[in-house]
Amino acid sequence: MTGQTPTRPAARGHGLHVGIAEAGKLRALAGDHADALRHYREALRLAQAARAPEVFFRHYTQCVLESLEQTGAHDEVIAFCEQALDHYAAQGATLTVHRRDRAALLERLALNRIKAGRDEDALAPLDAAVDLVAAGDLPVARTVRDWLRRGMRPDPRRITELQAKHGYYAVTADRVEPNRAIALPDRMKGHASATI
Repeated sequence: MTGQTPTRPAARGHGLHVGIAEAGKLRALAGDHADALRHYREALRLAQAARAPEVFFRHYTQCVLESLEQTGAHDEVIAFCEQALDHYAAQGATLTVHRRDRAALLERLALNRIKAGRDEDALAPLDAAVDLVAAGDLPVARTVRDWLRRGMRPDPRRITELQAKHGYYAVTADRVEPNRAIALPDRMKGHASATI
């Protein structure tokens, strides 16, 4: 899962889910992650209905995971990452994009385990993540792995600062296109799918 927003959709039919996702990002940046999640989940539903390219699913899922992480729903993020990693393993996915996605999932899994107080379960996924990517990639995973190897107990606040410093988050002010945002109608806000 890269940190990039899918650029202009190839077909006009993707404008609605892109716009709803952009509105979700604006809500996330405003600190309203509950509303952001409703937007992202509706964007996922619409993208699926439109048979959008996989890049949209990957990006919207990353947005969902970021909002869950920022609201402290670490167990949900951990469960999703574990399920996604099992899926990749079952598929035998070997393309470069799949390796990068697996590395990002392993990194997110480890960081959320630490934030959930499970430091002892974080080193193995960090090692695996770093092994999947080129030297210099995943600076957050590399740094946190080094801390753990030195016997340090990383503070969740320090990890969050490190994530921001290294551009870990896909939802940032410079990556949102407010002019494309389409807010969910009030009647839909409580009806967006409750699952990723």
